[in-house]
Amino acid sequence: MILVTGGAGFIGSHLVEEIVKKEKVVVVDNLSSGKLENLPEHENLIFLKEDISDKSTVKNIFDSYPVKTVYHLAAVASVQRSVEEPEETHRTNFDSTLFLLEESRKNKVSKFIFASSAAVYGDLPELPKREDMPVKPLTPYGVDKYASERYVVNSFHLYNLNGTALRFFNVYGERQDPSSPYSGVISIFIDRTIKHLSGEETKIVIYGDGKQTRDFIYVKDVVKALILVGKSPESNGKVFNVGTGRETSLLQLLKVIEEIAGDVPPVKFAPPRRGDVKRSCADIRRIKELGFQPSYSLKEGLRKLFQYELQNHKR
Repeated sequence: MILVTGGAGFIGSHLVEEIVKKEKVVVVDNLSSGKLENLPEHENLIFLKEDISDKSTVKNIFDSYPVKTVYHLAAVASVQRSVEEPEETHRTNFDSTLFLLEESRKNKVSKFIFASSAAVYGDLPELPKREDMPVKPLTPYGVDKYASERYVVNSFHLYNLNGTALRFFNVYGERQDPSSPYSGVISIFIDRTIKHLSGEETKIVIYGDGKQTRDFIYVKDVVKALILVGKSPESNGKVFNVGTGRETSLLQLLKVIEEIAGDVPPVKFAPPRRGDVKRSCADIRRIKELGFQPSYSLKEGLRKLFQYELQNHKR
């Protein structure tokens, strides 16, 4: 049986959608940002509305279900919110990892996959970002992710718990909530564009000059990476970047969206936000050695997302 924390969320629901076809899955989500409607209806799916930052809750889950694989995706996935609420986000983004690792060790889980983040690199200037580079997390979010992934790696060396950490770069795709002020830039840009096309008065806000870059990766490719490392003994005790290896500025991103949609709203530039890095791009040679290769170009992924959001907007 597979446990997916945060399984009703953006990335988690796409992962569950894939693995539930072949295996039984327990999804744990407190629905603070996830949604039940994100999950497929399937006989292999068990849903628990629980908060894994509570130690006794985590113990009860392992006592109740024969968990053999853990995908730990639950998190307060907002750099900005971690700056504003460091203590609250720490409970979710770090304490829960430690609780899950301890129960996984005691219950002899065969594989533990942790969703880390490119935020651990901070603003170190060297590009592309390699897993063996120094790290410099700039925010509580990045600090918690780095501390968690070190616990995952050390649990392999200390306790023979087969753990792997994946440093996600900028993930985008269907079911990413654009209504949140902490949401990914692509979901917000697409949402504003569709509202603009339907005649609503709106604008796109860019914090900074728009020349800051990110490595945008489509959610289906992230799911492919998660499943790959889940089945790969060679990934045990290691950290992997999950990105495309391509650097895209926000202004370039907006241009691609305009090519797909035909038009975009007016752009307003605002001061940069605390903790934002200027440039980011992944070196993905290490995960490529396991057989990973992104399937979607930025334009292909954006087109799929645009069509999905356009259909939802018309409903």
